[in-house]
Amino acid sequence: MNAIKLFVQRRSFPLIFNRTATTKKKIHDPSEEDRLPIFQYPISKSSDRRVYVWGLAETGALGIHMPRGKKKGKKAYRNNFSYAWHPIRSSFCERFDVTNIACGYGFTVAAVKTKEQHKVFGTGINTDSQIGYHAPRMGHPLEMLVSPAPIFIPYASLETKITGLAAGRAHTVILTDNEGVFTLGNNAYGQCGRKINPQEEYKGSMVSHNIKHLGKENIKSVCCGQDHSLFITESGKVYACGWGADGQTGLGIYENQGFPARVKGDITSENIVKVASTADCVLALSDRGELFGWGNSEYGQVPMNTKQQQVNMSYALLNFTKGLGKIVDIAAGGSFCLICNDQGDVFVWGFGLLGLGPNVQHTNKPTQIPAPLFGRNEFNPECMVTKVACGIGHLAAITNSGDLYVWGRNRYGCLGLGHQNDQHFPLKIGIGAHVLSVNCSVDHTVAVCKPFT
Repeated sequence: MNAIKLFVQRRSFPLIFNRTATTKKKIHDPSEEDRLPIFQYPISKSSDRRVYVWGLAETGALGIHMPRGKKKGKKAYRNNFSYAWHPIRSSFCERFDVTNIACGYGFTVAAVKTKEQHKVFGTGINTDSQIGYHAPRMGHPLEMLVSPAPIFIPYASLETKITGLAAGRAHTVILTDNEGVFTLGNNAYGQCGRKINPQEEYKGSMVSHNIKHLGKENIKSVCCGQDHSLFITESGKVYACGWGADGQTGLGIYENQGFPARVKGDITSENIVKVASTADCVLALSDRGELFGWGNSEYGQVPMNTKQQQVNMSYALLNFTKGLGKIVDIAAGGSFCLICNDQGDVFVWGFGLLGLGPNVQHTNKPTQIPAPLFGRNEFNPECMVTKVACGIGHLAAITNSGDLYVWGRNRYGCLGLGHQNDQHFPLKIGIGAHVLSVNCSVDHTVAVCKPFT
């Protein structure tokens, strides 16, 4: 019986072959190849940006949603998502064209390119309305936002563009192209540039203050320290307001300043292009690459002949930085300062984890961090640092190849290295994009990047 089945199967093959052989053969048209779609990998535009965030997440400052936990029994629970140990790509910045970002103490603000009313968004701590008024129910303002929400600013025109952002401990400064500066948040020391009212309540406040001009000049740059604000005009003049107990306003006094006043001292005849401050020490950079400083100098951040711990007027640091070359970028942390020159070399001084190893926590003069720690060697001699940044306790540097190096106190994982250990030397962080700028805060860090392709 099996032999009969096998015989039948063998006899059927020629029949099938003959049947298929008689089907009409399709004639190939060579011109069809030109009309076939060509697969191509997506290529980003030069204006495309990616934003990465890391550090303390439970304040909402990172603006990323907490993941849902798995069901356990009949109850569902959430994962303990308190820290982001590695850089996480922000989904909010994928939906909007982000132009500027600033990090405050536990909150983050971002400006987007749009002609609509909402041009600035905020996320994180909002105890003093530093990121605007947000109340799902009228009269019940939120003191914390876990995802970015629009901040209402009374612009005169929807054509207005945001050109700069700065954030302090509990206040925010927004710079526009033709409407001056808007400030919001805590004004207990005058840091918002308006009259100090000791009875003012900041929780649930809808107040935003507009500073159109300073000395009949437009404002071109803004910076925030802990509780003070700094403004640079078009001609390079510097104005300050806010807390002045350590001389950080540079007005020659140690009192609070409610309205912006011009900084006194050695910078009055200079064209200042940048100011830097995170806590209560301030550095300023002139167009000639010369350095100036004022404010808290407890650890020698602003060295003077009199060895004052508080410097209440701007002081030229020409002799202090002599021989370092032309300075191109500056940063001031909680107890240290960081600069880089036009040769891509990095110098640090003050107190803290300075990047000079575990045995060096204080230096009273600019000390170079070895260039090989930033990737420069005989195989990569063109590598150089072009930008620097500081938080309260950690430091960062960006190279001309878009690599980001971090070191210092790793509070709540703000270094993004995957652990919570402090870092004594600069270490390159893993980000899948070309880093353009970095913003360091007390407990979190935000980097603005562009895609590789």
